[in-house]
Formats: sequence, C-alpha cells, structure tokens
Amino acid sequence: MSQARNILVTSALPYTNGDIHLGHLLEHVLTDIWVRFQRLRGNRCIYVCADDTHGTATMLAAEQRGMSAEALIEQVRLEHVHDFKRFGISHDNYHSTHSEENRQHAESIYRRLEAGGYIFTRAVEQLYDPERELFLADRYVQGGCPNCGSEDQYGDNCDSCGATYDATDLKNPRSMISGAKPVLKSSEHYFFDLPQFTEMLKAWTTSGAVQPEVANKLAEWLNEGLKPWDISRDAPYFGFLIPGTQDKYFYVWMDAPIGYMASFQQYVDAHNDVTFDEFWNAGSSCELHHFIGKDIVNFHALFWPAVLQASGHRKPTRIHAHGFISVDGAKMSKSRGTFINASTYLEHLDPEYLRYYYATKIRPSIDDMDINLDDFVQRVNADLVGKVVNIASRCAGFITRLYDGELSPTIHDQALWDEFVNAADSIASLYESDEFGKAVREIMALADRANQYIADQAPWRLAKQDGTEAEVQQICSLGLNLFKVLVVYLAPILPATVRKACAFLNVEALTWEDAQRSLGVHRINAFEPLLTRIDPKDVAAMVEASRETEADGLEAALEQEGPELDDKQIGIEDFDKVDLRVARIVAAEHVDGADKLLRLTLDLGGEQRSVFAGIKAAYTPESLIGRHTVIVANLKPRKMKFGVSEGMVLAAGPGGEHIFLLSPDEGATPGMEVR
Repeated sequence: MSQARNILVTSALPYTNGDIHLGHLLEHVLTDIWVRFQRLRGNRCIYVCADDTHGTATMLAAEQRGMSAEALIEQVRLEHVHDFKRFGISHDNYHSTHSEENRQHAESIYRRLEAGGYIFTRAVEQLYDPERELFLADRYVQGGCPNCGSEDQYGDNCDSCGATYDATDLKNPRSMISGAKPVLKSSEHYFFDLPQFTEMLKAWTTSGAVQPEVANKLAEWLNEGLKPWDISRDAPYFGFLIPGTQDKYFYVWMDAPIGYMASFQQYVDAHNDVTFDEFWNAGSSCELHHFIGKDIVNFHALFWPAVLQASGHRKPTRIHAHGFISVDGAKMSKSRGTFINASTYLEHLDPEYLRYYYATKIRPSIDDMDINLDDFVQRVNADLVGKVVNIASRCAGFITRLYDGELSPTIHDQALWDEFVNAADSIASLYESDEFGKAVREIMALADRANQYIADQAPWRLAKQDGTEAEVQQICSLGLNLFKVLVVYLAPILPATVRKACAFLNVEALTWEDAQRSLGVHRINAFEPLLTRIDPKDVAAMVEASRETEADGLEAALEQEGPELDDKQIGIEDFDKVDLRVARIVAAEHVDGADKLLRLTLDLGGEQRSVFAGIKAAYTPESLIGRHTVIVANLKPRKMKFGVSEGMVLAAGPGGEHIFLLSPDEGATPGMEVR
C-alpha cells in the first residue's frame, strides 16, 4: 500500500440562522463518506467545520430575540453539533467563526495582505438608513428597477428584467429594516486587490483543483476581468474590527473561510501529533479539500485562493462542489412537509437510511439532486435489508446452530471470492473521485452475486441430507466472508450499521485491507437484526410532522371554515378583553421554508413586536413596509416552528390571494387604541 496521506477536509460553514435540514445534511454526509473512506484506507484525515456567525443578519436576529449575538450563536452551534453527531458526521472539531482563533488568524492574514501591497482604501457611496443609523447591504434595500421600472426589486438585480445594478440606482429606495427612505452617505472602505491574481487563478482553476464545469464558469468571470474585492463593512456590524480601525469590520466572507483555519487551530491546540504550519504553509505536502455547494464557488475558488496566495499560505488541493436537492421533484416546502429538519427526521427514521440514499445519488457533478420519497423507501428496503443484511441472516443461523458459531477455513468458491476481493481497487477509485453512486451500484452487484450463490447452493436443503455437514459449513462460511467484504466496502456510508456487523462477526474495527482477508477459523456471535425495513407510514408521519399546519400563524383564522355566525356570538364583556392597537409595519420578510407566512416587525409606539402572518399570497414584504394595520396586542405569545409570534394582525377575506389587511384611516398613530 502506498504511503499514508495527510489530509485536511472541511464542509461549508452552516450559517447561524436556523436548524440543520436535509440540504445541510447532503453536504456533510458527502464529506463524511469521503473522510471515512480516507481513514479506512489508513490515511490521516482531519475533518473540521464551524458555524458561520458574522454579519448584519446575526445582529438583527439577536436583537429580535432579545439576546446577545454571542448567546444566540453558541445556542445554535450546540444544536448543530448535536444534529450532526446523530447523523454520524465525524467532525474532529466543530468551532465558531466568532472565536479568538479566528480573530487572530484573520488579523494576521490582513496584516500580510497589507504588507504585501494588496490592500487599498477608497470612498464608497452607500445607502444609509437614517432611522437605524446603519449602512444597508443590497438585500436590505428595495425600490424600483432603474432599467424597467418594476417595483419592489432588491438592491442588486431585478427579478423582472434580469438587470444588475448598484443599490444607489434604485428608484424610490426604502430600507427593509425600518421602512425609512435611505440617504446616500460616503464611507471609506477597504479593498483586496483581487485582479493582481488573475493569471495565478487562471492556472490554478485549470489544474484539476475544481470540476470541469466549475472551471468553465470561473473562466467566464476571469475573462470578463476581476474587480477589487470590498472586504470591509461599517459599524454597527457583528464581526471583527479591522486592525488599526475603530469602526470598520471584516466583511463576513473575509473571515468565514479563515474559520477553517481557526477550527483546525483549535484542533491542533488540543492534540500533540500535528502542527498548523504543516498543513497551511505554502509548499505544504499535505492535502486540503473543501466540500461546498455550487452557490459559493466564487468565494472558494477565486477570493480564497488569492487571499491564501497573498498571505503566504497554501491553496486548496481540490474543491468538491455539489448541487442542491429537491424533494419529490420540487423545492423543499413546509406546506408539503418536504422541508425536513434533521431533528424531525430523527424522530421517525434511522439516519443510516438517509446516508445510504444520499450515497446512491452522489456523483462528482454540480447538477441538482432529487430525493424521491417512494424511491427512498424502496431502495433502502431492497438494497440494505433485502440484499446485504439478507446474506448474513441466511447464513448465520446454520453456523451458530449446527457448528457452534465456528466458520470453516476453506473457501468454497475461489472464483467468487476473488471477484469480491478484486473489486476493491475499482470501488476505492470511485470513492476517491466522489462517484459514490457508482460505488454503491458495484457493491450491490456483488451483493446480488452473493445472494445468487447462496440460493444456488441452497444450504437449507443440504442440511437435511446426510454427509453434507462440511459443505453446509463451507457454503455459509463463504457467505459470511462475502458479507464481511461488503461491510468493508459500505463502511464509509453506514458507520453505525457496520459497528453492529462487526459485533456480529466478532471482529475489531475494519480497515480497507480487511476486504482482502477471509476470517479463516473464527467464531461469530449470534445474529441480531442490523437494519429493519422502512415502514412507509413512518415516512408519511415525518412529512406530516414537517408540514406547516393551518394553526401556524394567522392563516388559521383566515382559512378555517368555522360554524355559523350565530354560534360565534360573544358578550361585550368578552370583547372588552381584546386589546386592539394600531401598529406600523417597520419590517417584513419571508419565512424560510414557509409557503404562507411573512414575519412582520410592528411598531406599537414605544415597543416593537414580531408577528407571523399568513398573508404571503396577497402581499410582498416590501409592499407592507411603512403601512399601518391593527394588531391584537394582548394575545398570549405563541412559540412556533419559526420563532415566537407576539400578537396577531387583523385581515379579512376568504384566504389565498384574497386577503385584505385591515388598516386604520390616515391620522392613526402606532400604539393608538382601536375602539
């Protein structure tokens, strides 16, 4: 076997804004399978990750929840770690970008860039929210498209005509945070001189470090001409101050990839067998692999390699980019129950099922992947239970019952054994190149061969005949040896199942080389089921648990077909308990994964409330900002899947697009009582 490799592997950093869901799991399962394969081959493979925590979004989310940003991100980080562990993701270290290690490395890299002449400053005119006293990123500004005039367009591109532009070009812009009209304000920004690295990037992106389709896309940007990269943001901002400044912060995409270094640094500080420099210094003989989604290729394959080159560090060995997932042919949706969080999945199904199904779909491409739930059930039941586990269950009983668990040292069918052993190199090559789907197909083809062998030999029939004891033992022993080879080949995908299989086979943790060796004279333990079939009812229950119910938000009141009006009569004393107040909508946004809800931030004249409203079909968020409405102000706060709703806005209509938000006449002010 060749000399062991030293490999550092990362997955893209989940943002600290929500739960781990099927989309996150695709990337981390993909990474984990590759990592486990490398370890199985005897390579030193260290896997680190972290939560991506910095930016205005974190600051605003913490404000909305009434907690510090530090408390919010640590709470979310622990939840993420818990979910990943339960799916068998074998991070060696999981950190946070808001860490002292990240601060130190970010500042060190910045100083190297500055000393190398790669940093310059220039004044930038930006839109500024005079009410919140902060500069507005493009996604926090909306207005009319300067090209086609379409209203309610974001500050960087138009959904109607496809035009791209600067936020300062919008017609009648407004802040998505406060609803105020932004003003132009100049500020000094810090830039990294990315164009200096154009030739280096052209060579590196065509060196095999990225997939061919990714290289083609990067070539478009490189040929068009790179622009200097703005790496600073103005206060207020949640992040790290740029050295030598009082109110300039590193843009989140400057220190986020440095978070890979920071997480590795924390790992290094806790272990004595590895150093930071041997993996990160320029000229390092170690390998660095990033697994990412295709939407962040530009940051990882243009900005990041240039920053690493300029600061005296090594560039990535390879970037493994992947596409997105859909479920049953459509975008994940909570109304359909297909926006599934990791925690919800685990309440109903074994994580090994998803790991296996993802593996059957994965290939080295940035094409999107569809998760068909019916196919998911059939594939897992047919392959894992009907083929692989079936081999062990068919042979184990004979060995334990007739031979006291003792295996025969004789290989009953040498040609079949050689076929299994000789598949190792081909399957290893497929794992190495992210061709997990092809690897699974080869493994299952072998499982078919083993099952056919057992069926042809029919040990259950031979066992009833005299003088066949040795042959029955040899047949079933070979069956279990073939099962052991399959277990080795599936080990990167099914770590928990493989641990159970090892306990049954009475062997220690396996290596890739163990696929070449039979068990010989060996005693196995009694067989216990390793996996059970998926019950489609459990999948249906998971989908239902993930579904956005009618009770989630105001939509229940709008869409429910209740009893006749006479049955709803109440007395004046009941109505007096309802505190109706005028509220001004200062912010509105879509709720990630919800088909019907908008999150509204309401000003009640002295206090703000966060309320979920089922009015998405009738209103765009930007059309609501600055509008007055009526809120039930003394409704008990309700904890929902998306957060806490602190009231209810009033609307009329049958539902869907025909919902009409109630608004007071002109002159009403926030906090005014409605009588």
